[in-house]
Amino acid sequence: MSLEQLDKLVENGEQQESEALAQKMLDEGVDPVQILTTLTATMERVGDQFAKLEIFLPEVMLAGETLQAVVEIVRPKLASDNQMVLKGKVVLGVVKGDLHEIGKNIVKLMLETSGFEVRDLGYDVDSLDFIKAAEEMAADFIGASSLMTTTMPRQQEIIEFLKDKGLRDKYKVVIGGAPCTKGWADKIGADLYCEDANSASKMMAALIEK
Repeated sequence: MSLEQLDKLVENGEQQESEALAQKMLDEGVDPVQILTTLTATMERVGDQFAKLEIFLPEVMLAGETLQAVVEIVRPKLASDNQMVLKGKVVLGVVKGDLHEIGKNIVKLMLETSGFEVRDLGYDVDSLDFIKAAEEMAADFIGASSLMTTTMPRQQEIIEFLKDKGLRDKYKVVIGGAPCTKGWADKIGADLYCEDANSASKMMAALIEK
């Protein structure tokens, strides 16, 4: 099946083959959201392998570059399928010490194509920089991704800094990433835990409408 083929091609970092297959699938009428959902699962598996040291950074980066190439092919189709009204503003990044941004990039795309304005801070982002960017942007959400158990405490640090500065009630803090759970989100006092990129935009839209 094409989705399964694309999953493996992206995981293995085979960029040209991935681009060609993605374009073929779009031409044949495959739902672009379905393609992104497949890539989300790919990303989660790559992230899990990286966290377990089954693969290493060069392999992760190669998969990430391939994923981004496919995303650029899918993006115009998503944009043309959606008439969007701005739902909210999001500061998004991967926490300090974590260099894995494949998942964050998919979340960004899904948010943008769902009507959110996103400021992407990239990876290895200091906790205070999340807050500084949120203040500059007048954001509604701070989205912090962690793909390694060793960097998860940085998500908590962002919340603690917000409390220290008297800003906690100003922003909704959303966390995600392969090792994260709803239990962890509840423990650190995050407003929302998103299991995957596909659900993030829907859950965040529902949260801001409350």
